[in-house]
Amino acid sequence: MQNAPLRLGIAGSGFAGKFHHKNLRGLPAVTVGVTSARASSREAFAQEFGVRAYASVDEMLPDVDVLDICTPPSSHAEYIRKAAAAGKHVIVEKPFHGFFGSPETFSKEEMLASVTEELRDIRRVVAESGILLGYAENYIYAPSVQREREVIEKTKAQILRMTAEESHSGSHSPVYGIWSEQGGGSLIGKGCHPLGGVLYLKRKEGLARNGKPIRPVAVSCRTHSITKQPAFEDRGYLRTTYKDTEDYAFLHVIFDDGMIADVMTSELVLGGVYDFIEVYANNHRTRCHIQPVKVVDLYSPDKKEFANMDLMEKISSNEGWIQAYPEFGWSNGQFYEMHDFVHSMREGRQPECDLELAIDITLAIYAGYVSADRKGAEVAVPSI
Repeated sequence: MQNAPLRLGIAGSGFAGKFHHKNLRGLPAVTVGVTSARASSREAFAQEFGVRAYASVDEMLPDVDVLDICTPPSSHAEYIRKAAAAGKHVIVEKPFHGFFGSPETFSKEEMLASVTEELRDIRRVVAESGILLGYAENYIYAPSVQREREVIEKTKAQILRMTAEESHSGSHSPVYGIWSEQGGGSLIGKGCHPLGGVLYLKRKEGLARNGKPIRPVAVSCRTHSITKQPAFEDRGYLRTTYKDTEDYAFLHVIFDDGMIADVMTSELVLGGVYDFIEVYANNHRTRCHIQPVKVVDLYSPDKKEFANMDLMEKISSNEGWIQAYPEFGWSNGQFYEMHDFVHSMREGRQPECDLELAIDITLAIYAGYVSADRKGAEVAVPSI
């Protein structure tokens, strides 16, 4: 069975589940099934892609080699444990994990402590089961970020500071903006992307220069709910329906070598998704353009011409000049992450974006929430 395709079962039939399935093209892997909390959604996915719809993860697990978790983050830990108990490899969408109680009931210190303990237990469960876990942070697989990783490794560059951002006009998810479902707001929901990229590059620098990853040791953070301010004037272009989460965050990261990174994220940016990482090193400087990317400039005189085409993520209208995708998933890494996961799991090696990186990202975010509650005071990032 060594040459048999890897069998994936997808938990979650929404946007992420669909592009995970589509990006298996050309790989020695196949989607055999899908499950979702809503029967109508999983049946529609199954019919569209010709796979079996399962009533639950438990029902699907015996028929797969890999559980691909594309559900809201509140379910991730449960499904990781189920897959590990069954000896199945795991792919987990971002955000990786969080605290899903109300911020009106629990302090940010309690949230950080709880998340730290649960991440420690997830690491134990994964290690004892012998499975591999791929964390689906597509920023890391973006061609621009991978080129910077190559520059760092080959020149033994020292990164002095980085700036990075992901922002757009607000998620379409009906549960986004609800802490008990998402584990936070912009800082975790969008900040996980640029934060993941900068932590990855410092990790790679440390391995190239000293054989040991460079980790985040402290953060300072501010979060705000701009669209809830009395002075905010709503013109109808930004999402404003956030129950108990922030719509803006700024995270300052200090690494264990004393170098720094600044991460920005918000729901306050029109004109499509805005993603970048800029690296300031001791021997070079790099701008990693993730979205938009100036490869294809497409013009439409009328939005009806491209009404059903996915040309640029989170753009409000397909009209005028558009910096269109050359191919969805190329510039932002989603195509390459599935390739790495499939090959690593077939070859028995750790993927490029692994559990350890997922843990560091999550801990830095929740240390950031503690800092924000303290009006930006520096907070240590736990080491587990």
